[in-house]
Amino acid sequence: MTDTEDSPESEQAAPRWRRTGTIVAAALLVGAGGLTAGGWFGWQYQRGTELERSRAEARDAACAYGSLLSTYDAADLDTYFAAVLDHATGAWKQEFESTSGDLRDVLVQGEVTSTAGSVQCAVATGTVDSAEAIVVVDQSITSVGTQQQPRRGQLSITLSLDRSGDRWLTSKVTSPLLRTAP
Repeated sequence: MTDTEDSPESEQAAPRWRRTGTIVAAALLVGAGGLTAGGWFGWQYQRGTELERSRAEARDAACAYGSLLSTYDAADLDTYFAAVLDHATGAWKQEFESTSGDLRDVLVQGEVTSTAGSVQCAVATGTVDSAEAIVVVDQSITSVGTQQQPRRGQLSITLSLDRSGDRWLTSKVTSPLLRTAP
C-alpha cells in the first residue's frame, strides 16, 4: 500500500468524522434556534409585563383624577383649578383653562361644594404611553339649589391619558352621563 491509497480504517474514519460534524452542526443550529426563541419569548413577556404595569398606572391615575375632578368647594376654587390643571395636558388643559372663569362664576354663585365618594375605574384601551379609562364617581353635592342639603349623585366620565415622563396626564375628558340619585 502506498501513502496515497486509502486504508480500510481511513475509509471508515471519514464517514465517522462527517457524521460527528453533522451532529455537532445540527446541535449548534438547534441551540441557536432555542436561544433565539427564548429571547423572543422573553421579549414578549417583558412587553406584556410592561403593558400590564402601564395599564395599572393609568388606571390609578384615572381614579385619582376622577376623585380630584369631583371634589371642590366654591370657597377655595384656586386650589381646585391648580390641581386639575397640574394633571392636565393638550386639548383638555386648554378647554379647562378657557372655561374656568365661567365655571368659577357658576360655582361661587351657587355656593357649590362637591365631595367624591367611591371611585370605580377601568382601562378600556391602553398602550405603554396612552390609555382610555372609564371612571364612575359617587359624589355628594351641596348648593343653594339643594338648600345646602347633600344630594348624592354619580358622575361617569371617560378620560384619555398620556404618559409624560413618570406621570399620567389627562388629555381629554368626556362625560357621557351625569346622573343624580333620587
